[in-house]
Amino acid sequence: MPATREHVDVLGLEARATEEDHKSIRLWLRLLSASNLVKSEVQSRLRKTFGISLARFDLMAQLERYPEGLPMRALSRRMMVTAGNVTRLVDQLEAEGLVTRQPDRRDRRAVRVRLTPEGRRRFRSMAAVHETWIVELFRGLSREEREGLYELLARFKASVADALRRRGGGP
Repeated sequence: MPATREHVDVLGLEARATEEDHKSIRLWLRLLSASNLVKSEVQSRLRKTFGISLARFDLMAQLERYPEGLPMRALSRRMMVTAGNVTRLVDQLEAEGLVTRQPDRRDRRAVRVRLTPEGRRRFRSMAAVHETWIVELFRGLSREEREGLYELLARFKASVADALRRRGGGP
């Protein structure tokens, strides 16, 4: 992976931590920098290979899981972005014939978005290549290390969710 300016900036996150910093801060910065490295690389490859943003790819990925489509509000929640961002993305994808908007039968005030057959075909093609990129980026870890990391991150995520619920926030 080439060391682009984005990669150097991401690495700088972790470099800000000093030995005196609390270990949890250093761990958080390491998680953030690793996540940002992967995200930056995937964004770059999606744009170069398919001419699509990660946000548009993510929206299509959400819709691929739900052939009957999703309400705009649900897309916004799942993607953790504003309704305005989802509207803009859907407008773009609809103009390209990759998604359609339809009235929601269950809630007349809502609109459902779903992939068109062409959108589904294009997404599946991109997703297959995307998967090879992710596999490549994790290749430096053994299968056991990947499984261990997966389990640790699942426990960490559950721990954070519990802490947020206890203080009255979060998922």
